This record gives sequence, structure tokens and C-alpha cells, in this order.
Amino acid sequence: MLLLVYSSAITVLGVLSIIYVLIGLNKIKKLKNQPFVSNQPAVAIIVAVRNEEEDVEKALQSLCNINYNNYRLIVVNDRSTDGTGEILKRFKHPHLQVITLTELPDGWLGKNNALYQGYKNSTEEWMLFTDADIEYHPDAISRAFGYVEKHQLDHLSIIPFTRSRSVLLNSVLATFRIMLLLFTRPWDARKPNRSGSIGVGAFNLVRRTAYEQAGTHVKIKLRPDDDLILGQNIKRAGLRQDVLAGEGYIWLEWYKNVGQFINGLMKNTFAVRNYNVIWTMADVLATLFGIALPIPIMLIFGDTGIRLMAGALLAMQMAYAITTPPNKWWYALMTPFAGLLMAYIMVRSAYITLKQGGIYWRDTFYPLAMLKDK
Repeated sequence: MLLLVYSSAITVLGVLSIIYVLIGLNKIKKLKNQPFVSNQPAVAIIVAVRNEEEDVEKALQSLCNINYNNYRLIVVNDRSTDGTGEILKRFKHPHLQVITLTELPDGWLGKNNALYQGYKNSTEEWMLFTDADIEYHPDAISRAFGYVEKHQLDHLSIIPFTRSRSVLLNSVLATFRIMLLLFTRPWDARKPNRSGSIGVGAFNLVRRTAYEQAGTHVKIKLRPDDDLILGQNIKRAGLRQDVLAGEGYIWLEWYKNVGQFINGLMKNTFAVRNYNVIWTMADVLATLFGIALPIPIMLIFGDTGIRLMAGALLAMQMAYAITTPPNKWWYALMTPFAGLLMAYIMVRSAYITLKQGGIYWRDTFYPLAMLKDK
């Protein structure tokens, strides 16, 4: 009886959640369909880099080739110890300004401080905070400003198309995206009466006055999830925010394999719940019994009716996988593995942070007491 109740509930919730995500994604407009801006406002494109010798040259070349005239590219080199500095010295472009940081102020994460220093060294009406591994279509920024102009926005995020050379990781990312979308609900970012918000490290375009009204990076100087929290702060300040899908116009290889994915998320997953063990364990249980285990449990222990429910849930997961890029139906079969992996990352992130009493971020240690204070 208990298995029947669980199976029925999880099937209904699972199907409704996927329908909800698909409807929400359909509400997010595509960057490639937006008009070009009529008047180009001044924008400072601020890129924080630290030991990015593998990706930074390709990213900067794409930014230097944009079809937009009224911009300045501010690259903040945050204490790089690899070949990043030499690459930046060789890179010549009339719009490029390189700022080199040699010290990290107390109480700051390096990236957050670098972005803040980029803001302090700019005067433009708009700022685009972006990462050092993002590639841009030449028309991306002009179309983004076209949408901003049309809707009179204060903040626009663009969800990049993420790819990996690892087939296994691509299949995991399909499930991770659903979890992230359900958590952030970006399609509600434009609605002032909804809590959904958006902030994307790959593309956070924000009006200078809005950034200042939201407290700048000073307010989030120790947040590993600074992009998400910046979006939340802008939304809570009552400012106009929206999101676009960047497929074909903004893209990156987020991680090269599952190991990098695990290590990357390990640093900030616990921070998403403000280092709260109870909320984190609730997320772990929800991930296990809502994503990783339902179909295996229903197929192994269920009767014919319960197995039919499992088939219906799997069919819905396949429908999602087919209708969202990269449109691979078999990604649905990897949902249990992806769910187990995400639960492991949550547990491991909390355990390591608590065990060592803080986090290591770019070779700098931050005590948990300091992190919780922010």
C-alpha cells in the first residue's frame, strides 16, 4: 500500500514538474529572435580571470569581434600564476583595458572582488559581467540590448548553451538543468509578484544604477553563488529583470568531464542553502526519492500497475529530453544516475565544508563563520 501511494504521488509530481518546466521554458524568448538595438548605450564588459590560459584567448577574441561599437572590454586579471598574464599582454585591441590585481582584500572571494574592481574602473551606463570561458556570436550583445530597449529592463541574464566533450556529462547536465530550473524558476523573473529570479555568471547585463541599488558585489562579496544572488538582490530591489535563451549566440564548455563537474559544484552547492545542514539534507532526500530512486524502485518492487506508472514517468522524461537541446531521448535513462550524483555532491559539499570549517576558493581558505556572516 505504501509503495502504491509513493508511486502514485511521485508519478503525478514528476509528470506535473516536467510539464511545468516545459511550459516555463516556452515562456523564455530566444536571443536570436530579438531585434538589433536602435541606439547603442555605453557598456563596460567586465571579465574576471584567474589562471584561464586555456580559454581566455578564444573568449576575448569573440568579444573583440562583436558587432557593437560603444563598449569597453575590462579584463581583471586576479593574481593569475599561469600564462594568463602573458596572453593578456599580447592581446591588443582598442576597446581592451587590462587591470592586474596582486592582492586580495580581506573578506572577499577573488572573483567577486575582481568584478567589483571592474565596476570601480568603469563609468559606463551599463555593465556586462561575464566569464572568461564564454564565446559570443558577433550579434549577441546588440540583440540583447534590443530586448532591453524594447522592454525597458534594468537587468538581463542570458542562459548560455552549455556543451561538454563528455557524453556522460552531457546526459547528467540534462537532469541538472531541470533541478536548477525548478529551483530558480527564471521564467518568473519578469513578474514582480513572483519570487523567481535569474542571475547567470555567463551573462549578467545590468544597468549601473540598478547594480548600485542592489548593493553591488559588496553585498555578496563572500558568496560563491554570486551570480544567482546578484539576480535575487536586483529582483528584491523592485527592478525590472528578465532572461533570454542564448542557444546559437552564447555558448561554453562548462566542464570537460564528470570529475570536473563534481569538483566545480562541490565548492558552492552548500552555499546555495546558506550552509544550513537541515535544508541541505532535505534537498538530498528530495533528490533521492524524487529523482534518483523512483523508477528503479517502481520497476523492481512494483506490480503491473506500478510498473505502468514508472513507464509513464519515463515516457515524460523522454519527452523532455527530446524537446530540449541537445534533443537526446536516451538522456532520460540516465536520470537515476544523475540524481544519485547530485545527491552525492550535496552531501559531500556539506561534509567537506563542515569538516574543514570552511571552503577553499581559488587557493584561498574562507572560514565557515565568515561565510555564514555574509
